[in-house]
Amino acid sequence: MEIRLDRIDFSALSRSVIFLYGSEVASRVLPMKKDEVAFVGQKRKDDISSMVVLNRLPYKIYVQNFDSDLPNNMALEKLRKAAADMQQLFSKEGVKSVAVTGEGVIPEEVVAFVEGLHMANYRFDKYKSKKDCRLEEVVVDARLLKSEDVDENVRLWRRIDTLRDWVNEPVMYLNAPKFADIIKSEADRIVEQKTENGERRTDLKCTVFGQKKIESLKMGGLLAVNRGSEDEARFVVLEYKPANRVNKRPVALVGKGIMYDTGGLNIKPDDYMTEMKSDMAGAATMASALFAAAENGLPVWVMAFLPMTDNRPGKNAYAADDILKMYDGTTVEITNTDAEGRLILADAIAYADQQEPELIIDAATLTGAAVRALGDEVIAAMQQDADDPMRMLGIVGDKVYERLAVLPFWKEYDELLKSEVADMINCNLHANAGTITAGRFLAHFAHHPYIHLDIAGVAYYGKRKSFYGVGASGFGLRLLYAFFQMYEGIRK
Repeated sequence: MEIRLDRIDFSALSRSVIFLYGSEVASRVLPMKKDEVAFVGQKRKDDISSMVVLNRLPYKIYVQNFDSDLPNNMALEKLRKAAADMQQLFSKEGVKSVAVTGEGVIPEEVVAFVEGLHMANYRFDKYKSKKDCRLEEVVVDARLLKSEDVDENVRLWRRIDTLRDWVNEPVMYLNAPKFADIIKSEADRIVEQKTENGERRTDLKCTVFGQKKIESLKMGGLLAVNRGSEDEARFVVLEYKPANRVNKRPVALVGKGIMYDTGGLNIKPDDYMTEMKSDMAGAATMASALFAAAENGLPVWVMAFLPMTDNRPGKNAYAADDILKMYDGTTVEITNTDAEGRLILADAIAYADQQEPELIIDAATLTGAAVRALGDEVIAAMQQDADDPMRMLGIVGDKVYERLAVLPFWKEYDELLKSEVADMINCNLHANAGTITAGRFLAHFAHHPYIHLDIAGVAYYGKRKSFYGVGASGFGLRLLYAFFQMYEGIRK
């Protein structure tokens, strides 16, 4: 979808127009007849969030009412959701081009509405013979926004689209070696984008570790999970290190890259097996967050550590009662092979920890317990020695409406991970505190400030959910990007 700025002339309309009506001042400039203005006004009184359609053949005017007096974050989220509803209507009506204008609206309200349109317009239809109708062009009134407001956001929204494509791809197309190659190619593409001086970029690097390198590093968790797979494992390290960086030590992002999760020998029942292609959403999110920061030139030094494999019961698959030696030397007794994500993350966190980061953040579709406890509206978040970054992450999460539920992370939960034969077990055998104990397992491997984000409830939706759509949502990328935008202030 192309998004561009232009002046919108109501006296010579050639396309349908969306008019954002957020305050009473708008009624004085509505491009309508008196009876239409009265009709829109009455609809607004009946429902301040109503959408009114005025048919002006050969085009239509869509008036979107909203309450600008709501708290800012709620008003913006309602605009995104209103845009998603409108996009669904456009798809049914075959509308491919619209203009967006309004009166009495501020730039961030316009951005939020267009963001909702863009995200709702996404479809993963690569394998469909018949495609849904989608918007091809959105023209935003140049009176309302500046080009820099549009350009930065469009790059972020396109990055979200790519993230969703990655997560939606089936494992028969996107296994660990292929995903590593795609990330390397994407990094190379960004590097080839010239600087303002016309020089090749040198602030972004991608290193892909193959099977032999992973074996030489003795990443026992990643290697064990990979034992049942026909495909080799991969470990990808990305680094974005801008010259104007505000941090002297990197922020380390770690993402779970289980390309497909059968549960291993603790195989999942059939109703839990579907959608497991999305178990690599953590790795996709963290790679995308780093790429978004690089594409928009944010002054933050970021590294990403992405372990990748699928989890299958074939070949010489690892089994319950096995004892693994992890990258950092910790021994782990396996109690459940379906708790594999924390094993590959543990190796990656331990490796990232050696880079002396000032903060480690991981993202993973880690536990069904998070979904059962919190549903699909929020990320389950935990922290160790990272009070201030967690507080600021919560603030930006409220702002972009990708919110956190911060769970207790007391050391007493470690009692549930004790083993009689090894340093730890990989999975609490009881149903208690499943999300927290998974996080505590990972915290063992982090010796720098650490934040754990369990995105199991929000990374993938089996049914359409407003502008997040159906399938991969991209939830979490706007959160991390907003965090990086504010990172200099966060550090102070």
